[in-house]
Order: sequence, then structure tokens, then C-alpha cells
Amino acid sequence: MKEKIVLIMTMIAVSAAVSAHAAQLIKIDGSSTVYPITEAVAEEFQKGEKGNTKVTVGISGTGGGFKKFCVGETDISDASRPIKPTEVELCKKNGIEYIELPVAYDGLAVIVNPKNTWIDYMTVKELKKMWEPEAQGKITKWSQVRQGWPDKEIHLFGAGVDSGTYDYFTEAIVGKEHSSRGDYTSSEDDNVLVQGIATDALALGFFGVAYYEHNKDRLKLVPVDDENDANGRGPILPEYDNVVKRTYQPLARPIFIYVNKRSAEKAEVQRFVEFYMKSDGTLSREVGYITLPDKAYELALRRFEKRTAGSVFGGHGSQVGVKIEDLLQKE
Repeated sequence: MKEKIVLIMTMIAVSAAVSAHAAQLIKIDGSSTVYPITEAVAEEFQKGEKGNTKVTVGISGTGGGFKKFCVGETDISDASRPIKPTEVELCKKNGIEYIELPVAYDGLAVIVNPKNTWIDYMTVKELKKMWEPEAQGKITKWSQVRQGWPDKEIHLFGAGVDSGTYDYFTEAIVGKEHSSRGDYTSSEDDNVLVQGIATDALALGFFGVAYYEHNKDRLKLVPVDDENDANGRGPILPEYDNVVKRTYQPLARPIFIYVNKRSAEKAEVQRFVEFYMKSDGTLSREVGYITLPDKAYELALRRFEKRTAGSVFGGHGSQVGVKIEDLLQKE
């Protein structure tokens, strides 16, 4: 009898320990663009936790991530654009308050295969000509985009419709969010796009610059000419100074994490987000993104500490040409 009691007590203790450990789980999902930063932060954070906290990071695209986040399935959502009105309503419907925190700047990179010898730059107008809805079934060859380019097929690769990168690119290039031709190879996973462009000499696509930085030997980066630049700077690459100073337009943008306000009261989530804000500048640079000014990280950390809910963008989704530190400063 005594042995049975000891066994039962041991099983209860083990069960309690397992339950306690299971409670230390932080669930994150969303943007493939933000994924490399959040994954790097998660790895470093877990080292300090010594096995007491597990962070899972998924890739379902910004839109897919918000679908989970706004019904309470995740603690944090990675997003490569601000939250949309429809997502604001979904969160509100389910009683989910959120804290919006910028984590880096990104330059949306326009990419071709290294065997593409005819492109040395592209204009925003040419990109629009290729990607607008009216181009479907009509603009199918390179020669139709610019005189002198070869009479060969264009093979387009881009973010899927659940991606914040798709939303931002269409807003910036086409002039209307979620508006583009549909006859292109799409994926919410940027690694799929990298592989497609790297193996197709006639390909062109777009994704966050970090994925180019990690695949430089397999891809060719295309400078973009805004043509609306009053200073006449011409074709610009998504490099650090160009993105921070907003000369790489209109394809420079801030990227974010959204924290469930209720989850933020959990000790492990609080530790993780504070670690993220204090170390993000270093880690985002290491994985190929562009760090925000120190002041922006300070303001973002203060926003989290005050548990300031809502979006500095007013819940209106993608906005082109913004400077995130200016928006944070206004609060």
C-alpha cells in the first residue's frame, strides 16, 4: 500500500512538472519575411531560458498569421505590414487586444536569375506594367516591357495573397493593395520563390532583402528607379542607408510583431518581448535586415511596457513611405 502511495505521489509530481513546463510555450506564426528575425531571437532567448521555455515560430504569411492570432491561437503574430481593418474587426470580435511593435526595416528586393544579362535596372512604371491586373495574358514577353529586351517569355514569382509582402508590393507598385495579375508562381514561403528564380533564367520575382542576402550566389538584385524622386537619384538598391533614409522608394517598409495583450501578462512572453526589443537591432542585422534607429526600439519597448494597444497606423493596413520612429514619437 505504501509503495502504491509513493508511486501515485511520484506520478502526480511528474504530471505537475510536465504541466508547468507545457505552460512555458510561446506560440508565434505569420510572415515569412519577419520569420528569420523572430527565429533568431527565439533561438537566443531559449538559450537563456535553459529549457524552461519553448518558442515555436510558424510561417503562414502575414494574413494567415493574423487569422490565427485574432482568434487567440497564437501569442505573437509576425507581420510584414500593419494590421488591416478586416483583421482589426476579427480581433475585436474575439476580444483580442494587441500591441503593435516594429522590429526592423525591410527593402523589398526585385530579383532575377544571374543568367539575365539584359536587366541592369527597372523603373516602377515597368514593374507596374508587368504586375498590374491588366497585364495578365497580355504582357508575357520581356520585349513588351522595354524595347531592346529579348523576345522571350517572362516567368513571374511573387508572394502569395495571404502575404503582407504581397499586400505592400501591390500597394507600392500597382497603386492598390491586393491587386495584381494572377498568372504567376506564388508562395507564402520566400524560400520557394528563391528556388524558383535561382533555377529559371527567365524569372523575375520579389521578396524581403534578407532572402537575397542569404542567396547572393544564386540570385541577381535589380536596382529600382522611382522616377518620381525630385533629386534625380536614379536606380537605387535596397541597401542600409537607402532604406533608412527612405531613398529606396517605394519599396522600403517597416516590419512588425503583434503581441496579444493578454499573453503579454505571462512572465515568459514578457521576458521574450523585452529580450526581442533589446536585442533586435543586432539580430535583425545578422539575418540581413535593416535595423531601426535606437530611438525607435526605445519607443517600442516603452509602448510594450505601457501595454499600449492598437496600431500607430490606425488599423488601415499597408502605407507607403512612412517613417516608423515619427509615428511612435507622436504617441
